[in-house]
Amino acid sequence: MIDKTVGSVAEAVAGIRDGATIMIGGFGRAGQPVELIDALIAQGATDLTIINNNAGNGDVGLAALLAKKRVRKILCSFPRQHDSWVFDGLYRAGEIELELVPQGNLAERIRAAGAGIGAFFSPTGVGTQLAEGKELREIDGRTYALEYPIKADVALVGAYRADRWGNLVYRETARNFGPIMAAAATTTIVQVDEIVPLGALDPESVVTPGIFVDRVVAVGERGWLSDGAFAGGVDIEGRPLVRAGSPAEGNEVDQ
Repeated sequence: MIDKTVGSVAEAVAGIRDGATIMIGGFGRAGQPVELIDALIAQGATDLTIINNNAGNGDVGLAALLAKKRVRKILCSFPRQHDSWVFDGLYRAGEIELELVPQGNLAERIRAAGAGIGAFFSPTGVGTQLAEGKELREIDGRTYALEYPIKADVALVGAYRADRWGNLVYRETARNFGPIMAAAATTTIVQVDEIVPLGALDPESVVTPGIFVDRVVAVGERGWLSDGAFAGGVDIEGRPLVRAGSPAEGNEVDQ
């Protein structure tokens, strides 16, 4: 019987080794697998290479992992923002290495790894420092740079629901990098709000087939949801959040 579920986040991240390359899903905090990151911090793996769109927000999730100085290098497209003070401090002190990758190239390089593509040409970055040292080729009058796939030992992904086979359904924009990262890692570990019986997921709604998933753990519904619907919350500065278009006052979000 196929059953990819595990009983705890600690069990889910067990065996991640020092020096591992780890993809972490999420666009900012949307879709970030915070409980799995916290479990990785407790597990103790260090000297990690992290692949994420950002470089951490505030003091939680990926930022907390950085603050513990467990990360040697990060590959991302958007390292600096108003609440990236953990990364900023480490980078200025020379305590973390950064590889900056344009967002489109980042997504396509990850997707290429999952699809088995050896390399591809992209026009993004041509004429800048990001293309220095790369093979250039002119195609139909436009210059392209050769880009190679990004793969990982482990992917930590946040999804909405799963069954015991590992089939995944995401919630709106929280999907972001999850599906391509799940396909690009040797071991894919997923946290979900709930695990449902086989057959409960509409096959047309399954985004990541279970063949790409190795471990699934249920962490419960997020605090800003109620029965799957946005129920409000606060941003990193404690200001109330409301759904875009709501008559309530506060910061609008589109989850």
